This record gives sequence, structure tokens and C-alpha cells, in this order.
Amino acid sequence: MKALSAHRLYLTAALTLPLVAVHGMAHADPVTEEDELALVYGTSDSVSIATGNLQALRRAPAVASVITAADIAAMGATDLDQVLETVPGVHVNRTPNSNSPLYVVRGIVSAYTPQILMLQNGVPITTAYVGNKGNIWGGYPVEHIARIEIIRGPGSALYGSDAFSGVINIITKGPGEAQGSEFGARAGSFGSYDGWVQHGGKIGPVEVAAYVRLGKTDGTDAIIDADAQTRNDTLFKTHASLAPGSLNNQLKAIDANLDLIYGQWRGRFGYKKRYDMGTGAGIASALDPVGRQRGERITGSLAWADPQFTRDWGLGATLSSQQYAQEVSTIYQLLPPGLTFPTGAFPNGMLGAPETFERTYRLSGFADYSGFNNHHVRIGAGHDDIELYRTTERRNFNYAPNGTPIPLPAVIDTIGTTPFMLPQRRKVDYLYLQDEWNFAKDWNLTAGVRHDHYSDFGGTTNPRLALVWDASFDLTAKLLYGRAFRAPAFLESYGISNPVALGNPNLKPERNATTELSFAWQARTDATVNLTFYRYDMKNIIRTVANPIPGTGATYANTGDQKGRGVELESNWTVTRDLRLSGNYAWQRSTDQATHADAGYAPRHHAFGRADWTFASGYQAGSQLNWVAGRQRAFGDARPVIADYTTVDFTLATRNGRNQWNFALALRNAFNADVREPSPAPGLNLPHDLPMAPRALSLQASYKM
Repeated sequence: MKALSAHRLYLTAALTLPLVAVHGMAHADPVTEEDELALVYGTSDSVSIATGNLQALRRAPAVASVITAADIAAMGATDLDQVLETVPGVHVNRTPNSNSPLYVVRGIVSAYTPQILMLQNGVPITTAYVGNKGNIWGGYPVEHIARIEIIRGPGSALYGSDAFSGVINIITKGPGEAQGSEFGARAGSFGSYDGWVQHGGKIGPVEVAAYVRLGKTDGTDAIIDADAQTRNDTLFKTHASLAPGSLNNQLKAIDANLDLIYGQWRGRFGYKKRYDMGTGAGIASALDPVGRQRGERITGSLAWADPQFTRDWGLGATLSSQQYAQEVSTIYQLLPPGLTFPTGAFPNGMLGAPETFERTYRLSGFADYSGFNNHHVRIGAGHDDIELYRTTERRNFNYAPNGTPIPLPAVIDTIGTTPFMLPQRRKVDYLYLQDEWNFAKDWNLTAGVRHDHYSDFGGTTNPRLALVWDASFDLTAKLLYGRAFRAPAFLESYGISNPVALGNPNLKPERNATTELSFAWQARTDATVNLTFYRYDMKNIIRTVANPIPGTGATYANTGDQKGRGVELESNWTVTRDLRLSGNYAWQRSTDQATHADAGYAPRHHAFGRADWTFASGYQAGSQLNWVAGRQRAFGDARPVIADYTTVDFTLATRNGRNQWNFALALRNAFNADVREPSPAPGLNLPHDLPMAPRALSLQASYKM
């Protein structure tokens, strides 16, 4: 208890000290030189995804956060998930299936959480099958990230589908950020090893940046004490469950990027492979020590842009592609050997291997026009061709009408019969218009609208309005409104073989309308405070609904609404040249309108605090605290509320220049808190939720020339 109190005291200090300092500074002698203040504020962080144009973060017509490579290094992060957990209003949940991360923004969470759009260098990396970034994710390394831009709130007026609860844009290091050569290696807990090399330079007139990383981990071996088969054993008087048993979070990884710039042309190519990867707590929430899977993602884009094509016009166009495959290298043991259903026995276990292969091509273009006085107009159009071109499945069962598996004498290949889904194709055409209007001194109005037309369900139109007022040189206020949508995933529309969750080709998009009021206060150059209030209203939520005839399973349908509201507070204070404090706190309430109960799974309270201290010559120490509290169960889940937790991390690193070694030591969850993420309602599969990593240590060495 004393340790926990100390953690909370540290958090309180990290959150409130900047506020106290700002209060004191407000009474200092005012700085009246307008040009000096404008110069100072002009050097603050900038963001591009709010409008498509680079602009000061505090004046951007969105609630946004920017995390730089220096921030990532200071926090000792080794994966994207660790970075996103530090953003106000964002929490990283987990699924039992493959331990895949769910990026929960402002209380909006679902089985796969496709409601947030992920971009890599401005291009969506959405997969068609379940509509998210892909279940065989296996982490995302951070060594080659230049910056991460995050919008909390709707973005469909600019980005279309999935920009529902927010947008995350990962910007990788280009030739300008990766100058010279660097190689590094890292070893850590759970048998984790990584090695990488990156280079930035020129080959003749072509600027080049390249990155390659190899890694592996055994993953945390936290114990699951009861799983889905535990319940089956109780019902059918068997003893097949492998619980208590450890999670299967092992994986091997290959990542590579190539970035080429020639004049106004830029080509980017990426490769991400995860293989020999375990199944987490099991594909069906039953421990599976043998199943192995692999995911392969190949991305490419070719872009041309000229911001000064003529005096008043800027033009740009991008052609991009993504090839994505989810394969099963060793057949999943969905349920263990020895299980028995009323339909028969499975002496070798219930086995299955669904695989998907998809490709996406995107063509987009835009034109910026600044010939109107005090206006900056952007018009854009595009076409997406999204195809799930191949599905395969091996399994040793069929389904009864109510979804209960019926054993088969052997594993069969469903080619030529009925797999879980047939190949599907979707085409999208869109057009958007945006106007940034400086209609009075210190006042800017951004108005935009986008229309998307889908070949399978029709059209949807989504507007946005953002009023930004520079009330003074140190205070900016924003009033924002936007509508967003999420297109049904192929699984939701076209799944055919599993009667527990049949697809529905008549689905319409989920919709969300959000209003935000935000204040950005910069009292002086060394202290900032941001405060945001928001409300949202979700409609047409896609969920499974029991079929009219009892005992015949369920089908996806547009049913139910959800409303949410919340507050986000964040602060940064550069106390001295060598000491920097930062912190944030988010409060939210999300209510299912059908049950009038908490929507569940997301923290009502989430706070983060961090301190970075530079000392001696070229050394930096850091500590951070993450407090997650108030997570409720969804309606129908009778288990107690999910336990709160507090984690504390420490880092120690050198910050030497070129041609010298740098070292970094990171200790995560230093006090070994019992961290658990909620398992889905009603909690019969994993009654005691999903345990996360205990205390972990990593040591990194790198050399830059």
C-alpha cells in the first residue's frame, strides 16, 4: 500500500507541478513583443494529418498529439503499443486471439476495434477481413519512426472509413531523419532479441533511407488458470483443458523499409513479416501450445507533389498498394484433445486453419488553391480497389445449426465445399472538399465534407467544422464538430460458414458524431496546458443478434447506439534545461443506449506521468507512471469490475554523438503489478481476464556513423 501511495503521489506531482508553475508564471512581467512571441510559438510542434497541410499543433483544427523520435527514446519504448499508451484518451487493450492489441480511444472498443484508422506515411494499412490493422500484428518496432501523429476524434471528412474514434499516422524516417548509418541490438526478458541497421544518404541525385530489423521473442509466459475448455469440462464431465497453463506469445519478426526521393517524386516500400507466431490465449480462448501462424504485409507507394505548381496552386497524387496474408503454418488447436460435445468426441482436439489473402490498390490526388483572399482550399478525389482474393480453410469439424461443432473423422480442406468466406471485392470512389478560412484576425474556420461511394452498400457523406480562435498569444480555443463512419468489414458482411456469427450483406456503416471544445494554453515557452471536453453519439453499431428461430445461431446486424463524454487534460513543463515533466489525465463515460449500462472494457480514469532528467555528460534518466482505473464489465457480465493497476517504468540511457556507442537500459513494470486486460463478456471463456507482462528488463546498444 505504501508503494502504491508513492506511485500515486509521483503521478499527482507530474500532473500538477506544471499547473502550479504556470499559475506562478502568470504573475511574472508580461512579454509584450508580438513578433518575439510569434517566433517562439512558431517553433512548437506541428501536425499534418489534421488538414493534410503542415501547421502548428496548437492551431490545428483537431485534438491532436505528436510524439517524436526523441520522445520515444526518452521513454525507453521498444514497441508502438508502449508509445500509444502514453497518449491522453488512448488505452491499449488486448484480445485473447493472438494477443493482438486493441487501440481503445475515448471508450470506443469492440472485438477487433476497427474504429480507428491506422496510416503509415499517410496511407491506410487497413485489412479487409476484419477491418483493422490485421490480427497477426505481432508488434511494430520504433527505431525507424520519425514521429507519430494522433488525432482523437472523427476524421472521415478527410480520410473516409475507419477514421471513427481517431487516426494514427506512423511517419517513418526518411533521408533527412536517418542521415548516416546506424546499427543496433537489444536483448531483454522473455527471450527477446532484436537487431537492426538503418542508413540515410544519397546515391547520385536520389536521396535514400533504408531500414532492416530482425527480432524474436518467447513472449510473456503468464499463466491462464481457466479457459474456454475449463467450462466445457464442467458441462460435459471431461478433463481436457490445458489450464492452468502459460500463454503462447512467441514470434519471430522481419521488418524492412526503403524510402527514395528524386525531386518531387517519392517512393516508399515496406515489408513486415511475423512468423512462428503463437496464438496468445488461443484462437477460441482455449490454450493452444502447438498452433503457429504467420502474417506478411508488403506495402508500396509512389507519390508526386508540387506545393508551388503555380503561384496559387499546389498539386499532388499518390498510387499505393498493400498485399496482406494471414496463414496458419501449424494447424490451430482450437480446443484441446479429449473434449466432448453432445455432437461427438474430438480425440485429437478441435482443429482449424482459416487463411486469408488480400490486396488493396489506392489512387488519390489533391489540389490546393490559395488564390482566394484568406482562404486555403483543398479538393481531393480517389479510388480504392479492395479485394479478398483468396480464402482457404482446413478443419476437422462442421457446424450444427446452433453453431455447435460436429466432429469429422479427419481434417478436410474446404476448397470446393463451404469455407468460412468466399473471395470478395469492394470498390470505393470518393471526393472531398476542404476550406481553411481566416475570416477575421485570430479567427480560422475549417470546413470540409467528403462523399464516399461503396460498390456494395452505397454512399455516405461526412462533414466537419472547426472554429479556432487565438484568444491571445498564449491561449487558443477550438470548437469542433465532425461526423465519421466505419464500413462493414468483409467478415461482418460475407461470413458464411459459422452460424454463431453469420455475415449480413445488407449491413450499413456505423456512424459517429462528435463535438469537442479544446483549449491550448502556453503560459510561457517552457510550460503548456491543454484541456479538451468532448461528447459523441454512435449509431448503427454492428453486432451479432440472435436469429429469429431459437437455436439457429446469430447474424451481424446494425443494432444499438452508444453515447460518450469525457475530459482530457495534458501538461508539459521544462523545469530547467536538464529536467522535463509531462503528464496527462483522461476521464470518460461511455453508455450503451439499449441497456443504459457502461459500454465496458475501457478505463473511466487513465493517467500518465513522466519525468526526464539529463545529467553528467550525455546521460539521461527517465521514469514514468501509468494508472488505469474504473474499467467496468459489459452488460450481462456478472463478474466483479476489472481491477485497477499502476505500473512504473525506469530508463537510463546515454546521449552521445556520432561515432560513439550509445546504451539504453529500460525496466518496465518495475514493481511487478498484476496487470490484466478484460476478456469479452460474459466472461465464460477467460473468467479471470488476460494477464499482461510482469516486470521486464531490456538492454540496448547502438552505434551511429
